[in-house]
Amino acid sequence: MAKRKQIAVENVNCPGKLVNVDAEKYAEMKRALLSVLPKSQPGLNQAEMFAAVKPFLPQELWPNGEKSGWWVKTVQLDLEAKGLVVRTKTKPLTWHLT
Repeated sequence: MAKRKQIAVENVNCPGKLVNVDAEKYAEMKRALLSVLPKSQPGLNQAEMFAAVKPFLPQELWPNGEKSGWWVKTVQLDLEAKGLVVRTKTKPLTWHLT
């Protein structure tokens, strides 16, 4: 079996640390997340983000949404580190596009 292509991702909570993840899953989750996050506040909280992306995920990568929560969080943290997503200072925390 051929090794799947990897991509390095950042984490806003661990500056300078890179982790390699599956590039195809990353790209699909990024597409889904960017399509559901609003452009302004109040944004979506974590549970809302997790639920909102599921209809946009390919079943062959996430059958019935399995393990999609980990991927939402990983991509959200990476996009936040890259300045594409903003975390509000509200409770509960919410996120929106920059």
